[in-house]
Amino acid sequence: MTDTPWRIEGKMLEYCSCDFGCPCESQVPPSRGHCDGVFGITIDKGHFGDVDLSGLKIVATFFFPRAIHHGGGHMQPIFDEHSSEDQRNALFTIMGGEGQPVGTIFQVFSVIVEHHHDPVFAKIDFEWDKEKRTARINIPGVAQATTVPIRNPVTDEEHHIRLVLPEGWMFYEAEGASGTAKGIGDIKFDFSQRHSSLAYYAWDNNGMAETFEEFKQSSAAA
Repeated sequence: MTDTPWRIEGKMLEYCSCDFGCPCESQVPPSRGHCDGVFGITIDKGHFGDVDLSGLKIVATFFFPRAIHHGGGHMQPIFDEHSSEDQRNALFTIMGGEGQPVGTIFQVFSVIVEHHHDPVFAKIDFEWDKEKRTARINIPGVAQATTVPIRNPVTDEEHHIRLVLPEGWMFYEAEGASGTAKGIGDIKFDFSQRHSSLAYYAWDNNGMAETFEEFKQSSAAA
């Protein structure tokens, strides 16, 4: 457990093997009985006590044999190769979830992820455009993923899905998109035209660092 104050905020990108819209967000079982994919964030601004975390990127590949709340998950974290030892220790502490309130993002992961694969320290390519619903993650030898807009199967026009979760635990609002992802590290998967989402996030010791109303105000001012 740590009493060290921390806060991180930036961009979030998610890929999973389920259909568009992510069944987990609607309390529905995984589309294919299991869930695997890629989760990544940029820390545009952040700190852990006196340790500056701004500018770092974190990615994880994952596999859950059933709906994620059943646990049994596998996860392999990937950190920026240029991160310092102090930064890595800070991130391991944050991601460990110990002492964080029940139901917050890293506390939840600490319960549902039971198999931790060795971390990778590598070059992370991370591209992200929420308005255009395009993105890309590439980690040589570990994972690669791309996001494009969902297209209408009849007209081929871009289809817009916005996920709004006033009681969200990872984000309050995300753009839904079409994801293609391949895991070639410890955790292997290969899928296309499945769920992807792009969102801004802000987390601290207590979970979501802003209320839904504060998020709406800051988004309107941006």
